[in-house]
Amino acid sequence: MTIRRIIKGIVVAMLGFYFLAACKPSDTGPKKELHPPLNPQIESKITELMARMDTLDKVGEMTQLAIDMISVGDPYALKDPHQLDSAKLRKVLVDLRVGSILNISGHAYTKDHWHEILEVIQRIAREEKETGIPVLYGIDAIHGTNFTMNSTLFPQPIGLASTWNLDLARKMGRITAYETRASGIPWNFTPMLDVGRDVRWSRIWEGFGEDVHLVSAMGTASIMGNQGEDISDLYSVAASMKHFLGYSMPITGKDRTQAWIPERQMREYFLPSFEKAIEANAATIMICSGEMNGIPVHSDKKILTDLLRDELGYTGLAVSDWEDLPFLHTRHRVSRDYKESIKMSINAGIDMAMVPVDLEFPVLLRELIEEGEVPMSRIDEAVRRVLRLKFQLGLFEQAIPPKDQYPKFASAEHAEAAYQVAAESITLLKNENGLLPLSKNDRTLVTGPTAASMIDMNGGWSRTWQGNDSRYDTPGKKTIVSAIKEELEGGTLRYINGVPDTKRMGIKSAVREARSAKVAVVCIGEHPYNEKPGDIDQLSLEQAQIDLVKAISKTRTPIVLVLVEGRPRIISEIADLADAIVHAYLPGDEGGRAIADILFGDVNPSGKLPYTYPRFENTLLTYDHKGTDKIKTDFSTNAFNPQFEFGHGLSYTTFTYSNLSVPTKVNMKEKLSISVEVKNTGPRYGKEVVQLYITDKVASITPAVKRLRSFEKIELDAGESKTVNFELDIRELAFVGRDNRWIVEPGEFEVRIGNQMAEFELSK
Repeated sequence: MTIRRIIKGIVVAMLGFYFLAACKPSDTGPKKELHPPLNPQIESKITELMARMDTLDKVGEMTQLAIDMISVGDPYALKDPHQLDSAKLRKVLVDLRVGSILNISGHAYTKDHWHEILEVIQRIAREEKETGIPVLYGIDAIHGTNFTMNSTLFPQPIGLASTWNLDLARKMGRITAYETRASGIPWNFTPMLDVGRDVRWSRIWEGFGEDVHLVSAMGTASIMGNQGEDISDLYSVAASMKHFLGYSMPITGKDRTQAWIPERQMREYFLPSFEKAIEANAATIMICSGEMNGIPVHSDKKILTDLLRDELGYTGLAVSDWEDLPFLHTRHRVSRDYKESIKMSINAGIDMAMVPVDLEFPVLLRELIEEGEVPMSRIDEAVRRVLRLKFQLGLFEQAIPPKDQYPKFASAEHAEAAYQVAAESITLLKNENGLLPLSKNDRTLVTGPTAASMIDMNGGWSRTWQGNDSRYDTPGKKTIVSAIKEELEGGTLRYINGVPDTKRMGIKSAVREARSAKVAVVCIGEHPYNEKPGDIDQLSLEQAQIDLVKAISKTRTPIVLVLVEGRPRIISEIADLADAIVHAYLPGDEGGRAIADILFGDVNPSGKLPYTYPRFENTLLTYDHKGTDKIKTDFSTNAFNPQFEFGHGLSYTTFTYSNLSVPTKVNMKEKLSISVEVKNTGPRYGKEVVQLYITDKVASITPAVKRLRSFEKIELDAGESKTVNFELDIRELAFVGRDNRWIVEPGEFEVRIGNQMAEFELSK
């Protein structure tokens, strides 16, 4: 090598070092804000504890098993009634030093049994493990503490979203946390922040709808409700935002099938709800079960470390979903065997592996550490996050809260809160000729497969995983038909199931009764399902229910359709046959009472759709689609003609909008102040959701026809007016540009609130 080449190499190396140094953030500059922020006292305790832990202790803390592995019987086939197995308990907690348990076996437990279980688990962990580290127990309490018997069951999250009421979201979160802690459980796998852009998906009802802003707002409120001011509080739990990232838009519409989401769309539509939750200090995060762009997310370091940790500054615990690590080999086929799957996921950024019935994980992970395939620095990072959460929850001081601290468990006060959410969620989609509210003095026919079913109103995650076992219904709760019967005063009620049998006798009986009825309330929809078992091949409502409505319509008796469903099933064949359509979603234990009160006018409906209700199977556009928003009958691109639009919902009173005030010119450094006057011009008190939409008229990326940028739910007496003020940061007008970065471009914008429209110009 010549002297010249040596000198040139030295110069290049020096320039490279200088370039790296120049690119490094200044030590004196602003540091990335961490969420949740770290507590120095807790960090010191973690450091002291980890110094006493060996490798087996550490891999045990990273392991989460189902209760099946410490119970009498075989996994997924445990003895009923449930009992713990002392030998299995000691193998799992003492020999393998497993740090986390989750779930139920078969069906919900009583509050007393939960305490029996958890007291034994925590006693063994605290007294017989050398480290004395308590167990972290987790459960899916997504619409109330649904795996504890007789707990308060709220509407499912999609119904909560349809209230557009952030106060109710926080309240539901607080009560759920209260009753979950009352059961002795400190960790709740909720809320689901996946933006539901494809209504075919079987988990639409677990989320807050199709809009980024609505999902972000409701999700943040839910986290604040669950976690309260301090998650160590006796009435708070650690929330878990899920499922990070890209889970909710599988290209087939079926659960856990692959998604194709370019980075620009991922950042604009699927990431913001998680960013807001991180800013709200959500304690934990559950990782997506599926794959995005050909890469299983639970093996993707770019998502789990580069994005989540380095870019977003998240410090909380990341847990995988059910059995996802072995699926890297058996389902996704990106690894040669289970051991390689573990290596991929842990190195990518999984802190705790949900390996429900698998005792191999801690053994194989220990081998990977000893072989140098998983660095101890990655293990220590993960274990520190697990221990941090246990300290934050106060488990070292009090692993099980006293039972007598929860006098409001399943109380009338909590039931009334569930009723309030149900009443505000129910959405009146159609009301021709003012058919609703109904008279309490008429002869009323109630029919349809969901009219007398509590499991249909609760859906999945209700006492059992699929929610389809009526043996565990909460005693004393009213179905739709029993609640209607109670409402009637001088009128009479006839109930016919109406479900067709081989001789169509169910339909014939319903038609016969309809002929002499003043009105027919036909309750249709879906039976309970959850996750993969909820996959469907067609979105249309099943033919038997369509036939029932068609047959009754021939009697010319007015029809009220009550939709009890977790996703919007196609009803275009029968929508025009109904005089009124009431969307109840999955309204929970108090849903029957709330539906009856709305049908008879005791409550004025105020729910608004959190998704676009499609008219056709092959036209599943969201409200913020690209292209024209005009209804077209020719070959125009993106013709938009849904059954009902996102944000739609009628009332028994009328609201008028006027005096929309928008500045004509705004500078990028200013706030955007918008106001509108809303008046109740109808005959009665009502609630209205004031929705602010903004359209970017010209942009470097094809703009959506409109985007929801803010909303506020107000209440007005008859004749009352209110001026609603919105103040938006200009960053609310941003979109992700061609370089995958957020950008706000100057230009002309259009504002829409109700029937009011105005324009403004944004300048630099």
